[in-house]
Amino acid sequence: MMSRMYEWFVGTRYVRPRARTGFVSFISAISMLGIAIGVAVLIIVLSVMNGFEQELRERILALASHATITGFDDTLPHWRAVQKHAMENERVVAVAPFIEGEGMLVNGEQLSGVLVRGMEPEAESDVSALAGLMREGSPAALESGSYRVLIGAALASALRVSVGDRVILLISKANVTPAGIMPRMRRFTVAGIFEAGMHEFDRGLAFVHLDDAAKLFRLGDSVSGVRLRLDDMFAAPKLVTQIAREMGGGVFVSDWTRKHANFFRSIQLTKTVMFVILLLVVGVAAFNIVSTLVMVVKDKQGDIAIMRTLGASPRGIMSIFMIQGTLIGAIGTLGGVLLGIIGALNIETIVRWLERVLRTELVSPEVYFLSDLPARIQSADVTKIALTAFLLAMLSTVFPAWRAARTRPADALRHE
Repeated sequence: MMSRMYEWFVGTRYVRPRARTGFVSFISAISMLGIAIGVAVLIIVLSVMNGFEQELRERILALASHATITGFDDTLPHWRAVQKHAMENERVVAVAPFIEGEGMLVNGEQLSGVLVRGMEPEAESDVSALAGLMREGSPAALESGSYRVLIGAALASALRVSVGDRVILLISKANVTPAGIMPRMRRFTVAGIFEAGMHEFDRGLAFVHLDDAAKLFRLGDSVSGVRLRLDDMFAAPKLVTQIAREMGGGVFVSDWTRKHANFFRSIQLTKTVMFVILLLVVGVAAFNIVSTLVMVVKDKQGDIAIMRTLGASPRGIMSIFMIQGTLIGAIGTLGGVLLGIIGALNIETIVRWLERVLRTELVSPEVYFLSDLPARIQSADVTKIALTAFLLAMLSTVFPAWRAARTRPADALRHE
């Protein structure tokens, strides 16, 4: 016990700056600072990536359902039975029928391809946040037989229309007439404009009433499928499959993780790559401890020789320098964690300040879908980063401490 206390006392004393070893103390401080900056940057970057993923997921799910059940040929005649069966599951919060098909909106010489979604405004409000995304108008304006349409802000800009203007909706299913095959079309009135903040929705999605869509696509009493909202969106893949099996199959199931898998795979891949790259920065800073301890060992040759002659074992000498290096790593890691958390919590303020100083826009809504920079700190990420940095710092102490343990007292004192 006394031996361990002695090793701890000497090791911690070597960490503290002293006038005679000012340069070595400066190098130790640089090693601490390097680890702290690397850990802080890694925490901030991963927190921003987590925040971006969460924000993107919320925007996608604002108009996309947690899960869908459709017919194999995009027609579900017995949708009411499917809806009733789904609602019997205690984890299903709401179910809404829908009709989907591709079409084209035309306004004079302006035209654009769209995904037409027929829905019931009351039921749709239970499975999506469309009402909260309206810039002008309201989903309630969609009434059966009114032939009104809700379009995204980017689509309205591309078509150069506003609320009250009339557009022509064409669909790929054609009518056979004496004049030949003609595309099926209908004139609609723009009843509202929404803005979800996702180009996929704002530029390529149009809502009409379910009855109007049924007439346009000639589905009669059938629908394309039903949309489900669950109490836990992460349970969607398993739960929707379970519901379909309980009904005896015969339907096609999908969920938000499949429809937008590329988005989240891309974010996950980016997070992994950024973690590896920035971890190399932390590794470089941690291995600076090697050069620091090598210099300390060289500077403390006399001290090592005296301690050996007083009875200190090679293992004890090794422990002293490992304690010193570990303390440098621990202090740097702790400082980096605190700096990273503070930086992540204030990232928006930091970005705005940098934009003013650099006189440029770092976060462009047209590129990143977001006008601000969200950050979400996850304890698991912070713990993983801190432990990895600390282990790298400990690993860096082994070689210099081993060299110190091999120092021979006679050789060290010969030049004193």
